[in-house]
Amino acid sequence: MIIDGKKESAVLREEIKKEIISIKNKTNKIPGLTVILIGDFAPSQIYVRNKEKNSKEVGINSNVIKYSKDVTEEEVLKKIEELNNDKDVSGILVQLPLPDQISKEKIIHSIDPSKDVDGFHPVNVGNLASGYHAIVPCTPLGCLLLLKKIEKNLSGKHAVIIGRSNLNGKPMAQLLLKENCTVVITHSKTKNLKEECSKADILIAAVGVANLVKKDWVKDGSIIIDVGINKHGDKIVGDVSFEEVKNKVKAITPVPGGVGPMTIACLLKNTLECFKARLT
Repeated sequence: MIIDGKKESAVLREEIKKEIISIKNKTNKIPGLTVILIGDFAPSQIYVRNKEKNSKEVGINSNVIKYSKDVTEEEVLKKIEELNNDKDVSGILVQLPLPDQISKEKIIHSIDPSKDVDGFHPVNVGNLASGYHAIVPCTPLGCLLLLKKIEKNLSGKHAVIIGRSNLNGKPMAQLLLKENCTVVITHSKTKNLKEECSKADILIAAVGVANLVKKDWVKDGSIIIDVGINKHGDKIVGDVSFEEVKNKVKAITPVPGGVGPMTIACLLKNTLECFKARLT
């Protein structure tokens, strides 16, 4: 089975849109998402345009603040402080990567945790790791929602994650532990990576190596979530050799059209959740 991220993200966006309309009818208020974009890095500009478009489609008031690549850290931190205190702003997102003169750590720490729609603030990271309520990073949240479309009950599954990043690998592990999976995180220093992957009921590939995972790396009937986005010749491919693997497994996400659309839909979901928390 091919897991259709475009279709599932459209369903989620429609649910979000209906809920926003319902809340607006009762309160005359709508969520607000502000994105800070620094510099002219082409992929970042594309991501931000997509976020802005999708936000407006579901009824979120979207605002993009653009700075040149030479902007000072002080100026960006001052703007974030303003947004933290702005009652009309439900969520704040600073698009990564940042230029060298700006500390990613300082920027992430400066965002109000209750408006941190990326889920990167240490408060949200710590709450997720502790099993408390947290804003969850968008990509692993999207992966989990896709997994749950295939298997509602993940309890007892052996899950292997390739990649230990703060963006996906680590939070993905926390989400799967919460679902009572047995979780193994692998990375560039893992010995016998192929052997580890071959044991997985659920394999999450998020390492950024084109077509790394071959047919003999995966278990019959497993579920594969491919987070990788790699340029391979004139094509965009994932970390999994899709054509080789697809007929051996129970379900797999394509690249493109799998996890990517869900990531943006989950950003909208997080924005709505931040907004609702401030209504109560």
